[in-house]
Amino acid sequence: MHVPSLIEKKREGVELTAPEIAALIDGFTRGDIPDYQMSAWAMAVFFRGMTAVETQHLTKTMMQSGRTLAYPASSPPKVDKHSTGGVGDKVSLVLAPLLACDDVWVPMISGRGLGITGGTLDKLESIPGFNVNLDERTALAQLERIGVFMIGQTADICPADKRLYALRDVTGTVPSQPLIVASIMSKKLAENLDRLVLDVKFGRGAFMKTRAEAEELATSMTDVGKLMGVQMSHLLSPMDEPLGRTVGNALEVAECVEILQGGGPDDLVALILDLGAQVSNASRAQFWQWLRDGTAWEKFVQLVEAQGGDAGALEKIGSRHRAPISHPLLAPKSGTLRSVDAEAIGRASVQLGGGRQKANDNVDFAVGFSGVGKIGQPVVRNEPICVVHARSQASLASVLAQIEQAFVID
Repeated sequence: MHVPSLIEKKREGVELTAPEIAALIDGFTRGDIPDYQMSAWAMAVFFRGMTAVETQHLTKTMMQSGRTLAYPASSPPKVDKHSTGGVGDKVSLVLAPLLACDDVWVPMISGRGLGITGGTLDKLESIPGFNVNLDERTALAQLERIGVFMIGQTADICPADKRLYALRDVTGTVPSQPLIVASIMSKKLAENLDRLVLDVKFGRGAFMKTRAEAEELATSMTDVGKLMGVQMSHLLSPMDEPLGRTVGNALEVAECVEILQGGGPDDLVALILDLGAQVSNASRAQFWQWLRDGTAWEKFVQLVEAQGGDAGALEKIGSRHRAPISHPLLAPKSGTLRSVDAEAIGRASVQLGGGRQKANDNVDFAVGFSGVGKIGQPVVRNEPICVVHARSQASLASVLAQIEQAFVID
């Protein structure tokens, strides 16, 4: 195989064959194809796209690059959810244990932050001791015991996606629809699911900027999933403003604790319940009851303890990860919040250290935003519309101008 020829074919918009895609992905996974060639190919895909057939071949090849999970014959339905990524999207941390309160298993394999969107694994790792790197045997034993695990890709599950996922984050190719489809569906199909619900975001803080783009992506993923025998459903959800009122790893965990104890912001709770109802046996009302009566909280504590986390730290996660600087951003005038730019806030969170600008960057669990105002909310001059949590005065100063512009008051 001549890799430059495959890059050139895709650069010119020529459809690649199944063997060509397999050779490319297999070579990259083995380390025979260097990052710079794969980056060039990913950029060609970004500009030229892939046909539906190519996307299916890519997804299947990435799934087959490793093992797929296997379960006992008598096990309950296996269900999961995946979000295409958004600013402040911490749904999985609540939804996974909530679903596990039902008579289903939740084998959730998640990823790290991509671009301006946070990653479930990064949030979980802000919980002291939480281990997202369980081997398959341990994960499956935990599934049988408490009905849920939340892990990253193991070395033998979708290794192709693990490598490509990290590369996309730092090469400007995150928003490519076929790469998104293949990344999401290869991991989810490797989980050997019965049901999967997709939370497909659109708006300024999402990879898909318009509802039409989100619908196209949802259709593509749904088609791939159905071909592999999975019961698929999806919701389209707006991402012009951050989801909930926090952005940043430990800050978002604290908000999830609030929800699991019966509180939390209405927009986030509603989305969690809507997604759960798509793949569950229980009703939306039953899920709401489990959030209010402590059932979901107890399941989350079990999950944290099962994966080595310090459950005692959950209710004081904010003090365990406290940024040295907490700067309230004050409203310049009274009025109503007309827009809150999720993209600007997401970029600022990355700049503060809450996300990655290079693949090997460490993530600062403490930084980010809390108390973020919601669209339609009345505000009063000189009252906070958010609080910026920063590691230093220099990092705070670097984001203040863009954050001030992110809030529009009429």
